[in-house]
Amino acid sequence: MQMFDDLDQKLIGILREDGRAPISKLASILGVSRATVQSRLDRLLDSGAVLGFTIRARQDHGPDGVHAIMMIEVSGQSTTAVIRKLRGLPELRQLHSTNGKWDLVAQLSAESLTDFDRVLRQVRGVDGITNSETSILLSSV
Repeated sequence: MQMFDDLDQKLIGILREDGRAPISKLASILGVSRATVQSRLDRLLDSGAVLGFTIRARQDHGPDGVHAIMMIEVSGQSTTAVIRKLRGLPELRQLHSTNGKWDLVAQLSAESLTDFDRVLRQVRGVDGITNSETSILLSSV
């Protein structure tokens, strides 16, 4: 397992806030040379600690629609099959395994309540899902 020092951690933190920051800006913020930042970025990418660069858009500034978090309980040893089936849903934005009462947490998005209702029925119909609880996200705060 790769160990990262304070500079690596700071670089990752800055990139979480602004994944499109130019190397020169990163170097200036960190107080190091551009070559150092480039070298660190290359190492973070090669190690898999950084998978890529993207933007984070606020939900209420994107396309209208319905966004929700769904907690999912899975029966027995069917988690892998359930995950495989859920990953095939285009409305699934993120899927996480977790501990406690719920086995999986899914972030879902749909264009309308009608589409959202269809997605809920699809998810609940997956073999191996025994229970779920869904909360619609109303606004970002």
